[in-house]
Amino acid sequence: MSDVLERLNAVFRDVFEDDELAVSPATSPKDIEGWDSLRHVSLVVAVENEFGVTFRSSEVGSFKTVGELSALIERRLT
Repeated sequence: MSDVLERLNAVFRDVFEDDELAVSPATSPKDIEGWDSLRHVSLVVAVENEFGVTFRSSEVGSFKTVGELSALIERRLT
């Protein structure tokens, strides 16, 4: 598991308040109970804080899976 994905798992566990939650690159909002628009915004803010990145508003709704989010983070970090 990549460092980004490991860190994302920790963020997801915190945002969704579920210590057992494990995400993979294929995980999407339909796979996680409670992943609604409000939780999505909380998730984006938490990810920005964790990785020290900022997403454009057009990017916030563009990712459909954790893998797409991870790729976006990796592009920001390089």
